[in-house]
Order: sequence, then C-alpha cells, then structure tokens
Amino acid sequence: MALELPTGGYLIGLGTDIVDVERIRRVMERQGDRFIKRVYTEEEQAYCFGMKHPHKHLAARFAAKEAVSKAFTTGIGARLGWTSVSVYNGERGEPHIRLDAKGESLLREIGASRVWISLSHTDTLAQAVAAILKD
Repeated sequence: MALELPTGGYLIGLGTDIVDVERIRRVMERQGDRFIKRVYTEEEQAYCFGMKHPHKHLAARFAAKEAVSKAFTTGIGARLGWTSVSVYNGERGEPHIRLDAKGESLLREIGASRVWISLSHTDTLAQAVAAILKD
C-alpha cells in the first residue's frame, strides 16, 4: 500500500507552544482530577493514562491546545475552550485534531477547513505546532 499524505491548502493560521512536562506533573499533584477534567477530553485522558509516562503525553496535548488557540488567534477562553480541541491518533499513530462545536464554528468563521498538528516531546519538554488550512 502506498503512503498517501493529505493534499496542501492555503495557510490561514499558525501557532506553536512548548510546555515543561514537570509543570504539568506539578499541576496534577495540586489539582488532580479537577485539572484533568477541565483541560482534557475523555478520549485524551484514556490515551494518556494508558501510556507508561502519562505526563509527557498530557504535556504534548496541553501544548497542542495552546498552539491551536494561537493559530485561531483567540487563546483559550470564551470562543475556544480547553476541551474544544482534542488530540487523537490516526492509523499510523500520527496526531490529528478533533474540534467541538465551538472550534468548528471558528473554523467556518475564518473560512478554513482543517487543522493540522505536529507534536514532539522529550522527558522534560513537549512541543506542538498547529496549522489552520483552507482547501
């Protein structure tokens, strides 16, 4: 089977973020489930807590949410909430973004059609880059 990549498009927005993995671990120790439920979707929680080192994966998803909010130029707030952006994996393990109704509304408002995401993490840092595209 040949590898097929998505076709290109016009770049509408670009955002990036980097997160200290230890910061996420400390917030979890202080706030516990309150933090997890406020920031992460159930799908993200299931994935991250199924991993050997969940903090790295939680940090990467935190960075993804921030990067997407920067690409939209809204930040996290009234127009786009923490759980408006959910990271899930494709068939090859590649990260994808799922938007809730608020996110989909913003996407339509700016005339875009999709969000691409790239994630990286080490033991200490997690980074995300988000691109909002129009076909």
